[in-house]
Amino acid sequence: MDTSPDTGARSTTELSAHDAAVSLITQALAGPQTPAGMPAGQGICDTRGMQKISPDALAREHLKRARSVPSGRSAQTVYGGHEHVLRQALMTLVKGRSLAEHENPGEATVLVLRGRVQLTAGADAWEAREGDLLIVPDARHTLEAVEDSAVLPKVANAKEPTPA
Repeated sequence: MDTSPDTGARSTTELSAHDAAVSLITQALAGPQTPAGMPAGQGICDTRGMQKISPDALAREHLKRARSVPSGRSAQTVYGGHEHVLRQALMTLVKGRSLAEHENPGEATVLVLRGRVQLTAGADAWEAREGDLLIVPDARHTLEAVEDSAVLPKVANAKEPTPA
């Protein structure tokens, strides 16, 4: 791990990795996505009433996708989006892949559904395995898959005040 001080300047490779991580997180947490074959308005993120989903089934599906793409990642919104305070997504990473260092978008936790991951913030690192819940620090951090993994990050943002 690089322990040199962060000067704010990033190489093109670091910037690309950072942009890719932010894009994946933003896309996964951005808003409703309707699974293929399901009528619009009845997707996983439909908030009209009670719903039941299988994170385990989603993890299997997305790990299969992650293993088949060069990025080694796959993600899907489970609940919420920018119009909600609570946002939840399923993310999968194959062994050795990571989300580049990024800001904490709000109060956040990461539930490990499968595999093993390492969350690193500055000089601190925490390893978690299936069933563990990580409390994400309010700091720049990375998430790396120590083995093929599926995680369920949950972010709560404070709602912007409604103009009077």
